Amino acid sequence: MDRRAFLTWTSSAILAALQRPDAPPSRLILLGTAGGPTPKATRSGPSQVIVIGDRGYVIDCGDGVARQMMIAGVFRTLRHIFITHHHSDHNADYGNLLLLSWGDRLKTPVDTWGPPPLAAITKRFLQMSAPDIAVRIRDEGRPPLAPLIHAHEIRRPGFVMKDDLVTVTCAAVPHPLMPIAYAYRFDCPDRSIVISGDTAPSDALVTLAKGADVLVHEALYVPGAPGEPGSALRKHIMDSHTPVEDAGRIATRAGVRTLVLSHFVPSENPPVTDDQWLAAARTTFSGRVIVGRDLLEV
Repeated sequence: MDRRAFLTWTSSAILAALQRPDAPPSRLILLGTAGGPTPKATRSGPSQVIVIGDRGYVIDCGDGVARQMMIAGVFRTLRHIFITHHHSDHNADYGNLLLLSWGDRLKTPVDTWGPPPLAAITKRFLQMSAPDIAVRIRDEGRPPLAPLIHAHEIRRPGFVMKDDLVTVTCAAVPHPLMPIAYAYRFDCPDRSIVISGDTAPSDALVTLAKGADVLVHEALYVPGAPGEPGSALRKHIMDSHTPVEDAGRIATRAGVRTLVLSHFVPSENPPVTDDQWLAAARTTFSGRVIVGRDLLEV
């Protein structure tokens, strides 16, 4: 994102905030904080939701996202979904969240955003779920689901969307071998929140997060990195993720107020204590550091 584009969307966000001085405060809830595609006993798959009033903006849909939203008391806020990239730990429950919300009380449109092939994924999920959907329309009087879902494919970094409560922008971040991965920034009436998604250390993310109030960043504890030395798994982990010390450096360079660690690798085995995560981040960042946990509200 060049300087002119950065100033344009920043000015737009400030103007939006001034236009809605009566807007309710934003709530950031960490729905799932595990990293990696396998289910974990102590953490759900990667997901966050920003709730403003009765409107929820979900970022990533790791396994269990619908249940986590229900436990958090925000299941019926769903209005937008943002997918950072198409690894299964980030999109496995994308379709399920839509289907289960519709099976509850969903009657309002949901806009979904993410890199290609989001539209094809959405279409195929609806095709796979067609028998269930048809029965529930007939037996339960529900409106058709497909017309409620509007999938938007993001093909380049920059402006994503804007409504009366939030302006959303994104940066392309490096996450080999994914062809496209995004970090998102949400400029809300009361504060700005950036979600890194999965990324190696990224200058583009630093630019996106400049002056943000909160940066939720993935965290890798290198001594516990999965895979044998020299293995393909270890290479992927080291090439595609950010050591927790580098997450602190990114937060420092961006000038953010609060760094929230999430998407922990490793998540359980070997165990890494909160104090170890905290100590590593504080070697490179002097601001507020929060070690994320499922259902934590920031």
